[in-house]
Amino acid sequence: MSTVLRIQRLSHAEDLELPAYATEQAAGLDLRAAIDGAMVIQPGRHAMVPTGLAIALPAGHEGQVRPRSGLAHRHGVTVLNSPGTIDADYRGEVKVMLINHGHQPFTIARGDRIAQLVIAPVVQVAIHEVEALDDTARGEGGHGSTGVS
Repeated sequence: MSTVLRIQRLSHAEDLELPAYATEQAAGLDLRAAIDGAMVIQPGRHAMVPTGLAIALPAGHEGQVRPRSGLAHRHGVTVLNSPGTIDADYRGEVKVMLINHGHQPFTIARGDRIAQLVIAPVVQVAIHEVEALDDTARGEGGHGSTGVS
């Protein structure tokens, strides 16, 4: 049995395709730009791109807005706060914060695939303050402390 994602298409996305998995085993649903005309993101700049969608995630799940690897590879464009988190109780429009790390202006056209949405289960924990933590082999070793690579 599959989990259901309820999607509301907003008026500025009436003619756009709904998010879909590109392949049978894809993890992410493609999100599209619901903009009028075109939007240009200059090198080193970022922009909030609307999708024209609002979603109702199942309880106990989150939506992770992730970059599209092709945009990052070919243009240096990625999701600025990757992964962006959509909480299950959020009902506003899904927007994607893109940044252009490339050297050329990047143009987005209406309907372009700009990011992917991965639906994942969420575990909420109970917080217990303690005086000390148990010892481990790693201890307080931080960045790079587990090996040379």
